Amino acid sequence: MSCRSANREANGAAGFTLVEALAALAVMAVGLAAITELAAGNLRAASHAERHMAQIAVAREIVTGMPSRDRLPFGRSTGSLHDHQWRIDATPVSVAFATGQSAWRPQGIALLVKSPTGATIEIDTIRLRKDAAK
Repeated sequence: MSCRSANREANGAAGFTLVEALAALAVMAVGLAAITELAAGNLRAASHAERHMAQIAVAREIVTGMPSRDRLPFGRSTGSLHDHQWRIDATPVSVAFATGQSAWRPQGIALLVKSPTGATIEIDTIRLRKDAAK
């Protein structure tokens, strides 16, 4: 080692240049931005899943509280439960091959639940209804 290089290190001339420091800060900023975006995406997904599960819980509660199969009238019923608006459309389902053979008739049930945020969930099912004529 020469006297000149030893003298330069002693005076503090060794180290990073301003360009190197700025490049390192830029790489760190890009990494932090990617981590932040990933965390924000996870938060949005968790929030969506929580709202969806609340809608499903309300829908299950509505289905559980529905009148029995013989008492649910055909037509539309509406209401509100836990700040969620709901609508049930009950319609007769025609089944050509079973006409006159059974005391049971299929009834189409369409349940629509709308959350306070405006998101909706719809459940379509069929229930058997005792035919009043038989």
